[in-house]
Amino acid sequence: MALLSDDIQYHLRIKDGDVGKYVILPGDPGRVPAIAEYFDNAEFVASNREYNIYTGYLLGEKVSAVSTGIGGPSAAIAAEELIRCGVHTMIRIGTSGGMDTKVSGGDLVVASAAVRSEGTSHEYIPPDYPAVADFEVVTALKRAGGALSEDVDGKRCHVGVVHSKDSFYGEIEPENMPVSYSLHNQWDAYVKCGCLTSEMESAALFAVAIARHIRAGGIFTALWNVERSNAGLPDKVCMDNTRAIRAAVDALKILITEDRAKNGV
Repeated sequence: MALLSDDIQYHLRIKDGDVGKYVILPGDPGRVPAIAEYFDNAEFVASNREYNIYTGYLLGEKVSAVSTGIGGPSAAIAAEELIRCGVHTMIRIGTSGGMDTKVSGGDLVVASAAVRSEGTSHEYIPPDYPAVADFEVVTALKRAGGALSEDVDGKRCHVGVVHSKDSFYGEIEPENMPVSYSLHNQWDAYVKCGCLTSEMESAALFAVAIARHIRAGGIFTALWNVERSNAGLPDKVCMDNTRAIRAAVDALKILITEDRAKNGV
């Protein structure tokens, strides 16, 4: 197509060599410089629309931080164009709303899979195919997140299924939606199944990774948990995503080291 170039990716405005093969994906463009502070020799690469890109090094390996904006469609665009530039490992970080009452505000949640309550994943994989994270990435995130955690409310690290949706206000104010009955019923069912937290990008990212045969995972900070509040349990609002960033960076270091060992480097 004339719209697409083999040289410059249409949305990210990058080319081969601009990014590393390992990438951390926040939603917020403002978080990218904060992630890049953990890289060696980090440099700004490009900024276009919701996409902000920095590249640096971890353990001598080129790595990048790339924002995706909010929601599955923009996350899938970023993933597709990064893959076209050689990326093979992606870690999504972000914030989320707790669902299972064992998750407190401030806790970390590593996604092993995502409930597909959104539209983007359905344009990549069949409706009965699960949106699962890569096992190696999940294991690295669990190890990294666990090392930064304690058995205290707000400082734990959980691993399990997360909920991906398209409507933020459908979760926050379902009673104001004409389809509130459906939203309430689905939410209650997911809670009964032990779904840990709700966010907006994992299902799409995992679906792209599955379709394109690359690795992807995700780690999230629980901002708060409405189910804990409804149950009269103590909870707090946490706006600090630093621990999730550190866990994602440490997980990349684990994966880089393991990949080098597998390849005899």
